[in-house]
Formats: sequence, C-alpha cells, structure tokens
Amino acid sequence: MPTVAVVILNWNGREFLHQFLPGVIEHSAGIADVIVADNASTDSSVEFLQDNFPNIRIIQNITNGGFAKGYNDALAQVDADYYVLLNSDIEVTANWIKPVIDLMESDPLVAACQPKLRSYHHTEKFEYAGAAGGFIDKYGYPFCRGRVFQTIETDHGQYDEPAEIFWATGACMFVKARHYHELGGFDEDFFAHMEEIDFCWRLKNQGYKVMYCPDSVVYHVGGGTLPKQSSHKTYLNFRNNLALLYKNLPQNLLWPVFAVRFPLDGVAAVKFLLEAGFADFYAVLRAHAYFYRSFRKLRAKRKLLNHNEVSMIYKGNLVWEYHIRKKMTFNEMSPDHFSS
Repeated sequence: MPTVAVVILNWNGREFLHQFLPGVIEHSAGIADVIVADNASTDSSVEFLQDNFPNIRIIQNITNGGFAKGYNDALAQVDADYYVLLNSDIEVTANWIKPVIDLMESDPLVAACQPKLRSYHHTEKFEYAGAAGGFIDKYGYPFCRGRVFQTIETDHGQYDEPAEIFWATGACMFVKARHYHELGGFDEDFFAHMEEIDFCWRLKNQGYKVMYCPDSVVYHVGGGTLPKQSSHKTYLNFRNNLALLYKNLPQNLLWPVFAVRFPLDGVAAVKFLLEAGFADFYAVLRAHAYFYRSFRKLRAKRKLLNHNEVSMIYKGNLVWEYHIRKKMTFNEMSPDHFSS
C-alpha cells in the first residue's frame, strides 16, 4: 500500500479537534499518518494538541495565509505518496481511506478524488461543500451531485457509483502528492474558497482525472470558519470564481463566457441588495474591482497554463436551468450536456 498522510489544516478549531480528531486517529490507524497543520491559531489549539495528543505531528505555520497557503506551506514538509486534505470539522467513518486509495491506484490518470460528503447535523442529507462530487457549468457556476445552489438532496443511494467529476471538495480531498507539487499546489491568491476548483481544473488541463468514491463516507459540519451567510464569503466566492475562469478557460471560450457572466453578476448583486441588504451587494462590487485590478497578474498566470476543452463541464446555463426551468437536482440535467 502506498504511504498516506492525513493533513488537517486547523485555524482556531480547538473544539472541532477535541470532537473529531480521536475518530480520525482511530480510523486511520495502520493506514495513514495523521498530521495537524496549525495556521497560527489564537485559541490554544497547539497547546491542546500537545497536552492531549502528544504522538500527533504538529506543523506550525507562522502566519494564517488562508486555506491555500496554509496547505502549500504544510505539504511542503510532508513526505507521502498521497495527501488527504481534511477539514477539522469532519467526522470520518471506518474504512474511509482504503476504498479511495484503491480507486486512485486503479488508474494512473486519476490525480484527485473525494468521498461522499454527508451532513453531520442532518445525516440523511448530502453536505453543501462537496456532496457526491463537484461540477461547474460553462459560466463557472459550481454545483454538485446532490447539491445545486441551495437545494440539497437526501441520500437515497442515487449517487452510489464511482464517477468522474470536475472538482473534488477541499473539505476532504485525496490527491497524489507528486501531482500536487507538479502543479505548485493551490493558488495562494485565492486565500480560501474555490482554490480546489482551480486546482482540479489545472489537473484536468494536464490530462488527469478527478474522481468520486461513494464507498467512503464522511460527515461534514460545514461553515466552521466562515458561515454560509457571510458577505466576506460572498466576496471570496465571486472574486475567486472570476479568477479561475480567466486562468483556465480555453481562448475561444474566454470572452463569450465573460460577456454573459458579467451581466449575471450584476443581476446577482441587485438580487442581494433587494433580499439580503447592502453587504452582499457591495461584496460583488468589491470582487469585480479586485478582478480588474489584478488583471495583469492573472494574465501572467494564464500564460503559464495549458488551456484545453476538458471533460465534465456542464454546457448549459445553470442559473437558467435552476431558476427558470426549475431543474433543481443533478439527475434532472441531461447527461448529453456535459463535455466529454
């Protein structure tokens, strides 16, 4: 069996470590090393680990550079064939590692994979951040098998077959270490949110596959660092989504996509203003201002990347399908509309 390192990036998550780390250790024993990378926590997380888990390796990042830089800094210090990037607010289950590694070992082109994510608080339902594997539509809107916008499905076994996906959730991502380093890890300018989508897109542009393994199940609390209703989260999601589109789209799709996406963001901003207040409206404006200010830097990044028409992108408009045609679940979308 290849070597595996489970790396939990922690920032002020002492209570989650207290609650979930024992289970991670128990269900990883003999299969993987468990490491906690602390992102300059101020809640005595490190002292808690030293007192209660003296055999766990702790990597202490000097500053909190966000999810992206935190993992880049930590994984530069970890020697293993596979990394498992695991949020501190996840409850793992028995035999959660081996099925994923077996699936990834079966095909040399598989570079990343995720298990099934279900909700910790509503265990019969999928969890928002990853569900049964991630996708995007041609305008960059992310969704999952089991979660489209705010509609979250109950798990009835409808996604119980292994499948190729577009992106694997950063909440619980298995990745081959050599590919992580080959691509330079996460884009640190993302700080947090959608860095895993950008990373998986770069993998796919290199010809690799991203997979979903239903034989591994974990339960995610979600919103442990930023709650779903956060204007800063809105800012990061819109900002990073524009960046990942510009970095990764093929040249022939670049401007046709942005010609539609910019007006849709304007509609979203007005909707936020009418329904949620000024903070989220302003967050969208700030995201666009950042994108325009960073255009030269993004263009330099784009020049370093391959740009291919990759598989598993939904060729329709998810906003139209969901809000107008009322297609609210993954299985209602035509399989013929996914790029191959």
